[in-house]
Amino acid sequence: MVMNDAQTAAPATSPGTAPATPSASTPTTGPAPYAFVPGTTPDLSPEERRQMMLDSGIPEELHDKLGVLGISPLAAKMGIVFQEMTVARMVATMPVAGNEQNAGLLHGGAHLVLAETLGSIGAVLHTQGQKPVVGIEISATHHRGATGGLVTGTCTPIHLGGTLTTHEIVMTDEQGKRLSTAKITNMILDPSRR
Repeated sequence: MVMNDAQTAAPATSPGTAPATPSASTPTTGPAPYAFVPGTTPDLSPEERRQMMLDSGIPEELHDKLGVLGISPLAAKMGIVFQEMTVARMVATMPVAGNEQNAGLLHGGAHLVLAETLGSIGAVLHTQGQKPVVGIEISATHHRGATGGLVTGTCTPIHLGGTLTTHEIVMTDEQGKRLSTAKITNMILDPSRR
């Protein structure tokens, strides 16, 4: 089992400002601050890509299995940090702060980003990183809101086939109360047909 104890509190920055770069003496407790420009995919050097994946809790032995970007820029921007990454169980955390909707609750779409991130990477791990996967259906039921702290997503497979995978993802708050339940189905593509 691959485990990681990285923290998830992403440093806050004001819109339109570049994030501060931590000094060697400043301890970091979450993903390093990365500058994201709307409408632009980050153009990272191999070392920056590696560091972003490490900051997001992705163990080095999985770096070559997760596609050209390694981690979704959206997942990194939202502060998603992986705690466990196996075919049988994926766990990641995401801060509520910075991911709220206008009423101050965790945005429903943020639940789905966490769910799709976990389910899609779970499907990739099922193929041992040998085949691309694409999400073809996702749904969620929201049970309660969250206004602060960390949300934990726990993803387990319902079906692991040669063409399709289906995962259930349960999001909980810091007290273990269920916030939402999502289900995602991914299609495993034949790389020879791409």
